[in-house]
Amino acid sequence: MASMSPGDVWLLEIDGPIGPATADYVTHTIEEAEGSVAGVLILQMNTPGGLDRSMREIIQAILASDVPVVCYVAPQGSRAASAGTYILYASHVAAMAPATNLGAATPIMIGGTPTLPGSEQEGESDTDDTDKPLTSKDAMRSKMVNDAQAYIRSLAELRGRNIDWAVRAVTEAATLTAEEALELNVIDLIAEDTPALIEALHGRSVTVDGEERLLSTEDTNVHTVAPGWRTDFLGVITNPSVAYLLLVIGIYGLIFEFSSPGMGAGGIIGGICLLIALYALQLLPISYSALALMLLGLGLMAAEAFSPSFGALGVGGIVAFAIGSIMLMDTDVPGFRIALPVILALTAVSAGVLIVVLSLLLRARKQPVVSGSSAMLGETAEVVDCGNGAILARLNGELWRVNCPASLEVGDRVTVKNVSGLILDVEKKE
Repeated sequence: MASMSPGDVWLLEIDGPIGPATADYVTHTIEEAEGSVAGVLILQMNTPGGLDRSMREIIQAILASDVPVVCYVAPQGSRAASAGTYILYASHVAAMAPATNLGAATPIMIGGTPTLPGSEQEGESDTDDTDKPLTSKDAMRSKMVNDAQAYIRSLAELRGRNIDWAVRAVTEAATLTAEEALELNVIDLIAEDTPALIEALHGRSVTVDGEERLLSTEDTNVHTVAPGWRTDFLGVITNPSVAYLLLVIGIYGLIFEFSSPGMGAGGIIGGICLLIALYALQLLPISYSALALMLLGLGLMAAEAFSPSFGALGVGGIVAFAIGSIMLMDTDVPGFRIALPVILALTAVSAGVLIVVLSLLLRARKQPVVSGSSAMLGETAEVVDCGNGAILARLNGELWRVNCPASLEVGDRVTVKNVSGLILDVEKKE
């Protein structure tokens, strides 16, 4: 970063779903580019889409940028689907490589693609449904689609791009190739590679903060800005499967610490994992009811281990944990679902641990009592003193006062029948 000079071209690469880590990477790089007075910032993109919140953070950073941002769908064979289409519309210059495509910008919610008002989806019949009242689910879908339409329409108006097709990309999930997008005024140019793009940008006029600016990219240095450790760390912990694992490890660590206080390792590891998981989950679109169901399941399994109920609490906990895990991610966006094998593996491990704990507890219950007054019942003691009106017998190396209906002499052996305080009720052995 220190070797960069004013007027240089900065190149960012997005390859994969757009999430919190991507938004952090792009927004921080735009801020650094403004501080370094970069000439142009190229955002090379290949994405199937991403989270609405992360997409809007990137778009807000682009709209507020003092540095012209060029969105470039590349290399060949790439795409800017869903969230990528919105970002392309928001950029100062929109470019694509040959054999790329964009579109399919219909918002996605849990359960699949929203049904549009008046469309025939989800097996609707051809009968007239105009008189049917909208359900809350239909109303939510309609609100999502209308909001997305207004958002991409405003971006198209700001950049002077094709508004009608932008609306179709939302309502009909329409897509375009690079050549079709250029013909319909969705993008500004087609370039085979980055050098060709930089050459095509030279002398182009763009509007930045309401002012016309002429791009000068001839004989400029190109710097590829790689993600830093912060972005890499966010990318790892905001992976839904990783965040899910951290959450479970954290809860199990705290349960272990509370069950065996004083060791410290379980509490430290569990606390760190739990805090990281909670930070990651608040950046992701999760269902809080599903999270509560997961916590309930873990609590029931812990309760089964500490106060066995012959499996009722444990089975209920496993079922609640599995259902909550499946429902945890409240989105169908590609790349932001918890892998089903991870859910099945953790559920199986939890069930296995519960079975082992219950088997150990049942085995312990069947073991004979080895301490307390109950352990002395049936034991044999030997009379060692019959003087001073008290009869003493030796049992397990201790002297006990005994009470027996039969007469006893030193050396007699007796069997313990009951323990009354500090006196043993015994029976003389023949």
